[in-house]
Amino acid sequence: MDPLVMHRIHFGFTVTFHYLFPQLTMGLALLIVVLKTVAVRTGNEHYHDAARFWGKIFGINFLIGVVTGIPMEFQFGTNWSHFSRLTGGVIGQPLAMEGVFSFFLESTFLGLFLFGEKRLSKWAHWGAAFMVFLGSWISGYFIIVTNAWMQHPVAYKILPNGTFELTSFTGLLMNPWALIQYAHTMCGAVVTASFVMASVGAFYLLENRFVEYARIFLKTGVIAGSISTMLMIFPTGDLHGRYVAKRQAATMAAMEGLFHTEKGAGVAIIGQPNEQTQTLDNPLVVNNLLSFLIYGTTSAQVQGLDHFPRENWPQPMPLLYYSYHIMAGLGTYFVALMGVAAFLLWRGNLYTTPWILWPLMLSFPLPYVATTAGWMTAEIGRQPWVVYGLMRTEVGFSKYVSAGNALFTFLGFMGMYTLLGILFLILIYREIYRGPHRESVHHTTTLLEE
Repeated sequence: MDPLVMHRIHFGFTVTFHYLFPQLTMGLALLIVVLKTVAVRTGNEHYHDAARFWGKIFGINFLIGVVTGIPMEFQFGTNWSHFSRLTGGVIGQPLAMEGVFSFFLESTFLGLFLFGEKRLSKWAHWGAAFMVFLGSWISGYFIIVTNAWMQHPVAYKILPNGTFELTSFTGLLMNPWALIQYAHTMCGAVVTASFVMASVGAFYLLENRFVEYARIFLKTGVIAGSISTMLMIFPTGDLHGRYVAKRQAATMAAMEGLFHTEKGAGVAIIGQPNEQTQTLDNPLVVNNLLSFLIYGTTSAQVQGLDHFPRENWPQPMPLLYYSYHIMAGLGTYFVALMGVAAFLLWRGNLYTTPWILWPLMLSFPLPYVATTAGWMTAEIGRQPWVVYGLMRTEVGFSKYVSAGNALFTFLGFMGMYTLLGILFLILIYREIYRGPHRESVHHTTTLLEE
């Protein structure tokens, strides 16, 4: 087995599993602040209980996210040592800052939010929730800055020994790629949290349990989901796509299965890329749309993969193509579903309409699929570069760690993460089954009285 392939699979698995958790915590952090704000302003205890309930879900996600995230950062040194040695002078600073905001700011105020409510005033408790939100979103930005530098290197110089040195920390933080990618990623996190919250609300309504809280969950999830799904497509997704086309034209061509340079290039809705014949089999294409989306005119020329050397094509190219189309297709579905739900909410029919409650309940895994497909699109699209245009992936991995050693640790990680995943599902199931605390207490008291 090729050691490089094994190292890529190992790191890809670790990152993918880890990101299942912070995407929910970052999205929930915002929605919890919304719930606490309504609670403080209106004095409605149901919103306090709702925020407390989702705080528990947040805490479980945060715990598993931390446990799975630490090995991921160590892998820079174990599996990608040459990359780390050469680029550590640049990526080390944002990674260190991420740790500061995640493990100090976010975790400290999370403890205050979860365990300090009785000792804090209502506004101080709201402040703890806001600081958790602030810490998680700043932490996410530093991670995005690191990844964006690998996608679009800025503010650096290469020393005589081949190492990279940072020339401007401000320039690194203000990387245009980072700003656009961060906006798109955070919208995706809010989409995930919105679907999870709306799904729990729909589940409770269909079960006729915790009805007051179910309405709060559903209303909050649908409103936040309607806004975030639209923002995810426009302007954040649109801007990100235009920037990819500008800075990584080969990536855009591979994402769209565009093998040949075309004027008036179309968008392939479906199709199967065939690298051997360099054609898109069984395509369903909207003519001229790609040229219009990128350049604002239907007659613009879009560079195909034939414009680039074969060794610079993203690989595996079919996986990139399918990942992008899964992400884009699910994004369209999210807009449609949340749009219908928002219309029914406005009409006052949402809570009593099973045909919309069922898809809302069953769709909660789909944002995880879409987000995973989006990250695969970004990371496979960067190939064959670990730092785009400057360092090829085949140069950056740990050459003295054999494929067998990488496979051994990979299997170990799979086993440990399987156990963590089972533990996570058990804990989440227990909290959802118990429901919001106040309603649970009321329900128990009613049963005793009967």
